[in-house]
Amino acid sequence: MHAIILAAGRGSRLLPLTTNLPKCLLPIGNTTVLGMQLDTLFAHGVKTATVITGFNSHMVKAEIDARESGPKVKTLYNPFFQVADNLASCWMARKSMKKDFLLINGDTLFSPELLQTILAAPKTHIAVTIDQKGYYDGDDMKVTLDGPRLTAIGKTLPLTETDGESIGMLRFMSEGTKTFRNELKRLMKTRDGTKSWFLSAIHGLAQAGQRIDTINIKGADWSELDTPEDYEICRSLFGNSEMARQRFAVI
Repeated sequence: MHAIILAAGRGSRLLPLTTNLPKCLLPIGNTTVLGMQLDTLFAHGVKTATVITGFNSHMVKAEIDARESGPKVKTLYNPFFQVADNLASCWMARKSMKKDFLLINGDTLFSPELLQTILAAPKTHIAVTIDQKGYYDGDDMKVTLDGPRLTAIGKTLPLTETDGESIGMLRFMSEGTKTFRNELKRLMKTRDGTKSWFLSAIHGLAQAGQRIDTINIKGADWSELDTPEDYEICRSLFGNSEMARQRFAVI
């Protein structure tokens, strides 16, 4: 299994923490967000990864080059990161999508147990990892389900049609890799392609009748990292350290 990590963004909602530092390099425990992702993946058998960079890409590459263990990592620079959304980052990584892979947001932290659940789930072509909770807000990437099958995904789904949220990790296997690449190609040729979330490709496939399965990790530890409040949660769940406390103290 290969991993593709989308880490091109700056994380403007985390300013001033991300004035110069990409949010994937924010300290978590004794490593960084990206470092923890790579360590967790490697510990569960993921030996290769592609990291899409953008904001201060040289810092991300330096972090990866300094690693002494973990998966073999290739970096790809997305020169459009300031004007395009993450569909363009996926497009940059399309040549890394020719075998089974995990697609992971660079700001999603996850426990080893959660990753093991995803890797051990029954084989399907395309699977979106979801969580379920008692409430959903406007920032959640909401999903509509028909049993375990996803029929719609988006932040603007009505609450009456919301059955869970995507955590920012997807698994593609067998024919699902080609299906996703083809949908990326189709969307990148549209007027709004560069302005789209990659999950709009999943929504389009589901709406067209393509089977999109889900893996429910309800109860497992994970967090996204968009705001200072999120950073507190990440540090609480995945480890605090002196360098994280010093970084956080600038707020």
